[in-house]
Amino acid sequence: MIKTGGRIVSVFSGSCLCRTVRFEVEAPTLWVAHCHCTMCRRAHGAAFVSWVGAAVERFRLTAGEDELRWYASSEDSERGFCPRCGSTLFFRSKRWPMEVHAVLANFDGEIDRDPQAHVYTDTAVDWVHLGDSLPRKPDPARG
Repeated sequence: MIKTGGRIVSVFSGSCLCRTVRFEVEAPTLWVAHCHCTMCRRAHGAAFVSWVGAAVERFRLTAGEDELRWYASSEDSERGFCPRCGSTLFFRSKRWPMEVHAVLANFDGEIDRDPQAHVYTDTAVDWVHLGDSLPRKPDPARG
């Protein structure tokens, strides 16, 4: 929960660029991390992507469920996007079956936590120099 404009907010809403696909996440979220993996970078056309982890039971689509498309980006994972505007919105994986990951930048406002770490930093681009003190974690599979 966060306090904004004098009121307590416990549900955070967001959408794609054209607002066709809309969603809500009920507090508390699980985590927020900046992902530097090559698949996230390519899917978003960015140096890294900031994800919000939400428990499946705290996540809901409020509009555009029939429009939302899922792309299998790997054998056990897929990314949800809006086919109208191209916004990549969600990530889900068999590795974390009880979670939905939503792109932080697609929320309408603040959520209940700040970013906590940079992950998959072993594949980060060398043309961005991070200036924060958040923990940096490489791909756990690479040890």
